[in-house]
Amino acid sequence: MRERRDAAAAAFQFLSRFPVRSQPGFSPELLKRSVVYYPLVGAAIGLCTAGGAAAAALLLPPLPAAVITLILWVGLTGGLHLDGWMDSADALLSYRPRERMLEIMKDSRVGAMGVLACVLLLLLKVSLLAALLEGSSWFELPLLLLPLIWSRWFMVRAMSRWPLARAGEGLAGSFAGLPPLHEKRALLSAALLSLAACALPALGGTAAWPLPLAAVLLLPGAAWICGTLAARRVCSRLGGLTGDIYGALNELLEAVLLLLLVLLQHNIQ
Repeated sequence: MRERRDAAAAAFQFLSRFPVRSQPGFSPELLKRSVVYYPLVGAAIGLCTAGGAAAAALLLPPLPAAVITLILWVGLTGGLHLDGWMDSADALLSYRPRERMLEIMKDSRVGAMGVLACVLLLLLKVSLLAALLEGSSWFELPLLLLPLIWSRWFMVRAMSRWPLARAGEGLAGSFAGLPPLHEKRALLSAALLSLAACALPALGGTAAWPLPLAAVLLLPGAAWICGTLAARRVCSRLGGLTGDIYGALNELLEAVLLLLLVLLQHNIQ
């Protein structure tokens, strides 16, 4: 029981800014066990984000409500994955040799490509949130959990399925040799959390079910397909993945799944 508690605490401390008071440490073995709880962290961030979105939408028009929702979303993650997104954009969009791209990722400074990628990503997210808030009923907002759950599940899959670009270096090296069982447990956790998130639309009656049913069936597959294509593309250029790439994959999949959610909303309702 203590091992599970420490693993969950490590996951929340590593991926979020929730005030977890436990001091489990960050040994490689503990970090590997903690990945099982990554979808749970995503669900917790998503639940807070959905609650903030509901409150903001009651008081404000969709666009400013979406901006406030995104501020809360980024704040709960501490911008961790955005940092990886920017570093990855600086490296991969430089079109330099492999070794130079890896050096760029290690540089703490952000370049022009990283800034552009971050601005465009945030603009896309805020526009999608505004569209979602404008077209959703309050009981559909828990569907916001799904992009955050499945993007973090794919990070676990990426750790398990693809090699490291810098073997043994950086924090990503702590996840080397991740047991396949951890990925399967994370998948089960993501599936159960998704079903729970889609249960609330039942309060809206049977007419409200098509959207959550389509979302829970299509978003996991979209995460797997898009994440796999992106990870393979990065591996072909870097020879493996890095910690920054894990964060970039998370940001990419959050945006893709949010886009798919908006498309489903506008075509089903």
